[in-house]
Amino acid sequence: MRIGCPKEIKDHEYRVGLTPESARELVSHGHEVWIETGAGAGIGATDTEYVDAGAVIKDGPTPIFAECEMVVKVKEPQAVERSQLRKGQVLYTYLHLAPDPAQTADLLKSGVTAIAYETVTGANNSLPLLKPMSQVAGRMSIQAGASALEKAHGGRGVLLGGVPGVLPGKVVVIGGGVVGFNAAQMAVGLGADTTILDRDPEVLERLGIHFESRAKTRFSNTANLQEAVSEADLVIGAVLVPGAAAPRLVTREMLTEMKPGAVLVDVAIDQGGCFETSHPTTHSDPTYIVDGIVHYCVANMPGAVARTSTYALNNVTLPHALKIADLGWREAMRQNPHLAAGLNVQAGNVIYRAVAEELGYDYVPVSEVIES
Repeated sequence: MRIGCPKEIKDHEYRVGLTPESARELVSHGHEVWIETGAGAGIGATDTEYVDAGAVIKDGPTPIFAECEMVVKVKEPQAVERSQLRKGQVLYTYLHLAPDPAQTADLLKSGVTAIAYETVTGANNSLPLLKPMSQVAGRMSIQAGASALEKAHGGRGVLLGGVPGVLPGKVVVIGGGVVGFNAAQMAVGLGADTTILDRDPEVLERLGIHFESRAKTRFSNTANLQEAVSEADLVIGAVLVPGAAAPRLVTREMLTEMKPGAVLVDVAIDQGGCFETSHPTTHSDPTYIVDGIVHYCVANMPGAVARTSTYALNNVTLPHALKIADLGWREAMRQNPHLAAGLNVQAGNVIYRAVAEELGYDYVPVSEVIES
């Protein structure tokens, strides 16, 4: 199979779909790998390293989209990229379709077979291709929030860890999954007064055992959420409904009860955000203020630490890429139902139920597609 990896073009996105090491693995399986020139620059990988791995360097993305059977990326294809996708081609990347009707419509029109990293499953309903970026984003959310809390950035002027004689800042983490756990770890490590909210008693028990007295846990209902948010210096939105739009848990009305200069970091922004006042921002212009509350809603947070993120991502995406290339996507999915859960769009049909329901499309079960 001919596999292509274009350079990412989203604002300040420095990750790359394939590292030189991943390219070498694909080549060793007998596949042809095309890399856009400069695609790896953001992680310090030169064109020469890709050539040494057996890849072919192409000038610009056009040959990759025009001639490769599978395109491997990191972020969802931008409009100019979507216009180059074609029927029968496999697109393997993060998609986050539920809050993005324009992208969904373009993918359906193209006829492409689109496999979303974020819905590929693992044992115990885990999301192994989403997990490493959730770990990165969770940890980064505290860094970003701590910076936004500085007075020069519009925040309250609070140091999360405090100093002797001065109380630490209060951090509230909404959601106790991978993002929330990693955010809480960072907040606790800084010495912040940390509270985690979740609706699953088993998650709360697990978090309570792990953090002991270093972090508090609370059941997430409207009253508890409203009280916690009103007392917080920094709120981390870490809620995930796999493949679906995130629920809007923090309303604009709640902002009026918050401390002026408090910060909201919405890690769920890829899925539409879990704050009513959220809208996507970029690394170039990461924050905005609504009702005196600083919002940080960067949709590709891990792109800022591109080298760490890319290698962590390739560790989990490469095995499936090899199977798709070796067997073809249909046979790879017949053999692995976890990979089949990643199929979101195929030949003009929506294959993922949550996306179909959110955007009003007819749903076609994956079993019908892979057996056809």
